[in-house]
Amino acid sequence: MEHIRNFCIIAHIDHGKSTLADRLLEFTKTINQRQMQDQVLDDMELEKERGITIKSHAIQMDYTYEGKKYVLNLIDTPGHVDFSYEVSRSIAACEGALLLVDASQGIQAQTISNLYLALENNLEIIPVLNKIDLPGAMPEEVKDQMVDLLGCDRNGIIAASGKEGIGIDLILEAIIKRIPPPKGDKNAPLQALIFDSVFNSFRGIEVIFRCYNGVIRKGDKVKFVATGKEYIADEVGILRLNKEPREMVEAGDVGYLISGIKSAKEVKVGDTITHVANPCEKAIKGFAEVKPMVFAGVYPVDTSEFEDLRDAMEKLQLNDAALVWEVETSMALGYGFRCGFLGMLHLEIVQERLEREFNQTVITTVPSVQFWVFDTKGNKHIVNAPSEMPDPSKIDHVEEPFIKAQIITKSEFIGPIMKLCMDKRGILKNQTYLTAERVEMNFEMPLSEMVFDFFDKLKSISRGYASLDYELIGYRESNMVKLDILLNGDRVDALSAIVHRDRAYEWGKKLCEKLKELIPRQQFEIAIQAAIGSKIIARETISALRKDVLAKCYGGDISRKRKLLEKQKKGKKRMRQVGNVEIPQEAFMAVLKIE
Repeated sequence: MEHIRNFCIIAHIDHGKSTLADRLLEFTKTINQRQMQDQVLDDMELEKERGITIKSHAIQMDYTYEGKKYVLNLIDTPGHVDFSYEVSRSIAACEGALLLVDASQGIQAQTISNLYLALENNLEIIPVLNKIDLPGAMPEEVKDQMVDLLGCDRNGIIAASGKEGIGIDLILEAIIKRIPPPKGDKNAPLQALIFDSVFNSFRGIEVIFRCYNGVIRKGDKVKFVATGKEYIADEVGILRLNKEPREMVEAGDVGYLISGIKSAKEVKVGDTITHVANPCEKAIKGFAEVKPMVFAGVYPVDTSEFEDLRDAMEKLQLNDAALVWEVETSMALGYGFRCGFLGMLHLEIVQERLEREFNQTVITTVPSVQFWVFDTKGNKHIVNAPSEMPDPSKIDHVEEPFIKAQIITKSEFIGPIMKLCMDKRGILKNQTYLTAERVEMNFEMPLSEMVFDFFDKLKSISRGYASLDYELIGYRESNMVKLDILLNGDRVDALSAIVHRDRAYEWGKKLCEKLKELIPRQQFEIAIQAAIGSKIIARETISALRKDVLAKCYGGDISRKRKLLEKQKKGKKRMRQVGNVEIPQEAFMAVLKIE
């Protein structure tokens, strides 16, 4: 075990984690020239397309240093705030972390939050200054920022470039010298932590684990502590670019286990694996339960595909432990799922993955956050969807989640960013100048205001320079109301939203206007109304498509024309009673596009 090192790479989004991982794999000759491609660990089509890492990826490398052979287990992590759960799980499986900072952009919000995550887990931090080859790099200034943040020795910061391969040997040397080897006892009872799992349609579920104590051999009878299920280890091995079967995986190593598990419910990320014959005394402390921030309904386009969608959701949940869901029904859309996501990007990625990997076309309803509603009797109701909101006459008060947002930006953008946050009901808590050019601003604001387009607007007004990180700080009382949308007097629950009373009128008016554009005209008139309780606050009317019944009456008596128009009017009235309004998918997403 002296020769094993487990480490992960953490950084803000787009600071060059995956590129550095490529160079490490190349330098240690883990992959040859033929297998090499950009961001080799990002094996999902979606990751390649968007240039972001969505999943953490583990891979093992061999490296000889001063005549001794070392085994390095690397985990490459995502950088976006929506995938921070992946990062926290990777950190739990390591003893050290490379903290990357882009020499041209300096320290950003996610750098700081990932660093704190690593420090909480007592990891050894190796600071790396990446992208020093860029024309816009400011190595000396950024080194000052890193010394301020980490309190590290200035000479301990490694200058590197993932693209050009500068400083890779120094990084490998630092990993071996600075990161402690894993602690553990090969002779103790088996104790291994599941930190990821993948669904394989031929072999069942592949479990990826970090072994802390003991040894797991091929053919052993093992037990998952949390579920209490027992399996036979058909195959164990280590993770190279492809899986490499081994006879056994020992304490300190990261490996995989295949035992023909078919049901997704049986594998829980954070569970402990042990032997049936000689179980460990206590389970490993797993990960913090994931806290979804954004809730949205996901429905199949055709109601008959509900079971297929359920299967797809179960398989996707294996691969994405941050996804939380339960079954719900809607009057407009039938059976579907109420899903919890970590943010809007997470929602988008899940929708794309359902379409690409499982061929499921889905309708997503308006995202909302979790509210606490207290009724007049003092009972607390947890409301994740507008349809769960109790009758307004029975509500005493509503509390909504507030977050602490940390924004780091260039000083020239302070004004517009402050205006954006104030518009979103934010309160400025403090503002510190990190350097003459860079400012850190802390706001407290309602999560519901951030759900839709806050991140996009922040990026556009700061020309991409501002970085955002946020954490939940608790619930506070707010004047929230449920805004209903009625089509011809029928409530469409999938379009309802919970909004602040001051915003409700404006929101209702804009939503009605937007729906008027998107809902196709029918043979009868359609009234679109926005209502709070029983009070209508906005209305738009889509006029009926009319056939020209007077075309055959040239000249002639007015009573003849009136008779034809009356007849048409009666037909339209009857049609309106029986006709139902078809709502296109774009209409459900209209809410997201309201300025």
